[in-house]
Amino acid sequence: MNAPQRPPGPPAPPPPRSWLGLLIPALIAFAVLVGLGTWQIERKAWKEALIASLDARLAAPPRPLPAAAAWPGLNAANDEYRRVAFTATFENAKAALVFAAPSAFRPDVNGPGYWVFTPARLPDGGVVLINRGFVPEGRQDPKTRSDGDVAGKVDLVGVMRWPEPRHWFSPQDEPDRNLWFTRDLDGIAAAKGLGRIAPFYVEQEAPAPPGGLPQPGKLAVDLPNNHLQYALTWFGLAIVLVVVFVVWAWGAGGRRRPEAGAPRARHDPAHSL
Repeated sequence: MNAPQRPPGPPAPPPPRSWLGLLIPALIAFAVLVGLGTWQIERKAWKEALIASLDARLAAPPRPLPAAAAWPGLNAANDEYRRVAFTATFENAKAALVFAAPSAFRPDVNGPGYWVFTPARLPDGGVVLINRGFVPEGRQDPKTRSDGDVAGKVDLVGVMRWPEPRHWFSPQDEPDRNLWFTRDLDGIAAAKGLGRIAPFYVEQEAPAPPGGLPQPGKLAVDLPNNHLQYALTWFGLAIVLVVVFVVWAWGAGGRRRPEAGAPRARHDPAHSL
């Protein structure tokens, strides 16, 4: 006579996953995090060198503006942010407005407004665009600040700058409204019929015009430098990854060892009766 069969028990749980299977992905993630932290350290050194270079150039005494014949040999890497002094005559009727986005170099300017880019003719016949300064919203019409349209020769002090590239999200310029959204020197020159102009423009520091507008100002370096914080974040995540993986691997190994050493169930002859 056969003994009654026992109902089947619940299925055995799957064996725990070996930590070796996740070792390579963990190593890849660790290498990526350490690489990002190292890159931020390199960016920190680059940013500090850039700030030191800009501070030195902006603190140096102004030098004569290079003559038009020397313009082809100038470039942003060697000449941008150099202070210059020169005499020029403004062509106020051909001034252009450039939308003034927040600037890390003009912390004194707040609120919406425009930069006034005015052509200036040099004694040797060359033409340089001058960013004469900021005008707030509502004062972009020259009639509201006519005192600032200085006539005749003016002794200027300023900083050489190069045009900025157009980004994907930059609005289209509106020459018919005398409005630009990037410091596009060639576009302004074409719209105003200026012909050949300098490949750079000059941020005017002095003198301040009668009436105070446009508002010139001395550039100041206020570039953000948060790269150390970013580096510590990436390195911290790498350390957390190592700790979590080691704890998990130790626990997974501990769960597998009792199963490997557990005694096998003995055959009970009574079950076959």
